[in-house]
Amino acid sequence: MIEWLRRYKNYLYLHGIVIIFGFTAILGELITLSTGPKVLYRMGIGFFGILLFLLFRRKSIRVGKKQLFQLLGAGVVIALHWILFFEAIEVSNVSVTLAAISSASLFTAILEPIVYRRKVIGYEVALSGLVIVGLGVIFQVEGGYRLGMFYGIVSAFLASLFTVINGRLVKQHDASTISMYELLGGFLAIGIYFVCTGGLSVESFSMTTTDLIYMLILGLICTSLAFVGSVAVMKEIPPFSVSMAINMEPIYGILLALVIFGSSEFMSPMFYVGALLVLLSVFGNAYLKNKKKRSDMSPQAAQ
Repeated sequence: MIEWLRRYKNYLYLHGIVIIFGFTAILGELITLSTGPKVLYRMGIGFFGILLFLLFRRKSIRVGKKQLFQLLGAGVVIALHWILFFEAIEVSNVSVTLAAISSASLFTAILEPIVYRRKVIGYEVALSGLVIVGLGVIFQVEGGYRLGMFYGIVSAFLASLFTVINGRLVKQHDASTISMYELLGGFLAIGIYFVCTGGLSVESFSMTTTDLIYMLILGLICTSLAFVGSVAVMKEIPPFSVSMAINMEPIYGILLALVIFGSSEFMSPMFYVGALLVLLSVFGNAYLKNKKKRSDMSPQAAQ
């Protein structure tokens, strides 16, 4: 058991982060702010949370000019992802949005070979297809949810693009530093947009006490903590595997919604069929990656 935990500790850690990500959709539903202010607050709180952590630990936050622009640019990508994510929830619901987001693994299976200039791995494509089938079984999307599904799929593409970009950046910098500048980049981009469009108003950004509490949880735990953790784990786990694990976000998110919102969130038996397919794809990927890693490290492979 101990050996198993040691072998899969990075994957278990990653799934802990994904559970936190799953709670993001719940908070997105509970917070009454519109999408733009919601994301601006989230990225601002997340940025200052990580900055204070780095200053407290007396870590250097210096990066080169080229790296700075790369990090800020990646932050714009994740900002657009979150905007579309929350907007998808607004025009549909949590379940439809999370279903669409899980298509990220398919995009990552395509983008990663292009960015890293490696061949397409057959089982990655097959597992991505299995995820899509599983989620298709879970969610019977009605015509009224098409716009939310579209926003969610575009958001998934941006999430996979961000994951692949970070897979390269994490080799060069500390995860906390990367996350801080990326959140700053998104915060600045959204802030500039509001300034240019005249969207800064007291009414748009005013919060109730409950909203403030939820926003602090969203900014500090679901953003600062989870963001740094997800970037850090990429040092040990490749982008596609990270993306596959994030496919569990719909399952975790819906289970959390069941606990929080009660019996109205009970799923039909087909939900568990689809969930099983997603589980098989995620843990099958972890197993195959670990098997390949052990094969590459074996004495026979070294000869």
